[in-house]
Amino acid sequence: MKALINGVPFTFTEKLTVLEAVRKLGFFVPTLCAYPTLESTPGSCGLCIVKIKYPDGREVLSTSCKTGLEDGMEIRTDSPEVRQAQRKQLALLFADHDMNCMGCDRHGKCELLDLAEKLDLKKGIAPGSYKVAKEEDYSDRAIWLDPNKCIRCERCVEVCGKVQGLYVLTMKGSGRERAAALREGKPWALSDNCVRCGQCTVVCPTGALQARDQVDVANDYLTDPGIYTVFQFAPAVRATLGEEFGFPAGVNVERKIVEALKKAGADCVLDTNFSADVVIMEEGTELLNRLNDKNAVLPMFTSCCPAWINFVELHKPELIPHISTTRSPQAVMGSLIKSWLPEKKGIPKEKIRSISIMPCTAKKDEAARQALAKDAVPDVDLVLTVREFAKLLKGKGIDLRKLEGQDFDTPFMSKGSGAAVIFGKTAGVAEAAARTVYYVLTGKNVNSIQFKTSEHPHVEQELTIDLGEGKSPLRIGVVHGLANADYIADEVLSGKSPFDFIEVMSCPGGCINGGGTPREAGDYHPFNLERTKVLTTIDEEHSLRQSHNNPMVKELYKEYLGEPNSHLAHELLHTEYQDRKSGKKLRAEDIWKEITLC
Repeated sequence: MKALINGVPFTFTEKLTVLEAVRKLGFFVPTLCAYPTLESTPGSCGLCIVKIKYPDGREVLSTSCKTGLEDGMEIRTDSPEVRQAQRKQLALLFADHDMNCMGCDRHGKCELLDLAEKLDLKKGIAPGSYKVAKEEDYSDRAIWLDPNKCIRCERCVEVCGKVQGLYVLTMKGSGRERAAALREGKPWALSDNCVRCGQCTVVCPTGALQARDQVDVANDYLTDPGIYTVFQFAPAVRATLGEEFGFPAGVNVERKIVEALKKAGADCVLDTNFSADVVIMEEGTELLNRLNDKNAVLPMFTSCCPAWINFVELHKPELIPHISTTRSPQAVMGSLIKSWLPEKKGIPKEKIRSISIMPCTAKKDEAARQALAKDAVPDVDLVLTVREFAKLLKGKGIDLRKLEGQDFDTPFMSKGSGAAVIFGKTAGVAEAAARTVYYVLTGKNVNSIQFKTSEHPHVEQELTIDLGEGKSPLRIGVVHGLANADYIADEVLSGKSPFDFIEVMSCPGGCINGGGTPREAGDYHPFNLERTKVLTTIDEEHSLRQSHNNPMVKELYKEYLGEPNSHLAHELLHTEYQDRKSGKKLRAEDIWKEITLC
């Protein structure tokens, strides 16, 4: 079968939409709702208009995402008639859109405004006069919703359902009142289902869904002479922040971050890689204790991902005994900042403000957990996402491209191993733990352990470590994306899991694709390989490849904690979880029933 697209012959044998065919030839057609990486084409934006001439002579203007390609079609994507129709549809979207662009989270990176420039839209139908004012929801400590900026593309609904399996979001209302909303119909802060992973904020083309903005709070801390500001930043931040300043994906900007923070007024800059190594000492010891105890609960799950912890507490509380009690690297560092650091620095802890820079929106939620506070004072006072941190630096005129970079300026808690830096990618926590556990069980140091692609449909990678004659092998599984984690959780609870230790990361690809990382217009996690590679390279080139060999970690235990899983270590570096389940989990068939009844 053949079609003619802008005068170019196109031969096809498979079933395609006109939009798919046009894209295969590299022609541009504007769209906001058609999102190929999620296989989502709701047809709600109405922008992908083309002109189609059928073999019988009929000529029509049609949305290309919902029109099947047929033999003998002649298609134009760039005629004056088509351009005018596209502009009119875009103008209709603007007429129903809150035009407070200055205060929008996506200011400068709005896909709606980008299309206005590409289509040369000079005048709207009713600019700035949208008719229905929908209630904003700024109640949550992690994610904000402004339905007045929603263009009904449904990307958030798709990623929440298809990737995370949660079905927290839906489209509510009709006509101009229709917008993204929580399915529960309550303020976001009271949601019993959302885990705050923030993947909805990554795919939103406008500012309808965003991470809670706390840049002003950070600036207040930095400019207050009575406050001693202590910053930490996660492994993934050095692999992602550069994109916000024009660096290509996959550039390590670690030293530039340190210099940028000092220029911004930070008093002390620490490395979350250090606390990641501490996590391995605590979590690895916990795993070994469970392996040596016939009555212990196995398999054991990692506890580094706060969205995963939220998922367990809200949806699978029966799994709590399987979760490591070790805090996340952010929480471990926060605890040490408010305990060990004051002793080392001679600074009253009341003066300290602990600020972390994270790739994750759920880290904001984690920092507010009561179990991670001392005397009602949080160990981590403030969490900035990568996008917020970029905003803070730009607001101070600090450009990473103009910085040479500098080393961490503290003599302790500022050095991490290569094992720590790979925490930022999927399978990284599992491998870091495996390196140390292997050493404890065999007495041999290994620089890397090769995981293999798993044949299990919901497990990305797996590893079996032979521990020698008379010992059962150690079986490790790696899972990312909550839809997969949900399946594995059920498998564990039914006693059918083949693994002893399971890593779970809520975000596909791990922290490098967290809800607070830089976004790319019209694509979902396009730089996964580049971001992964930079962390892998840092690890491979590092002089120190195992957490247990970190001299700063050794100093921590010698001077302060005693040994991993000691009484003080449990007090400062471990936590507990709560059953927060309130109702049944929505199933796909429930969602379909709801849709068909609308």
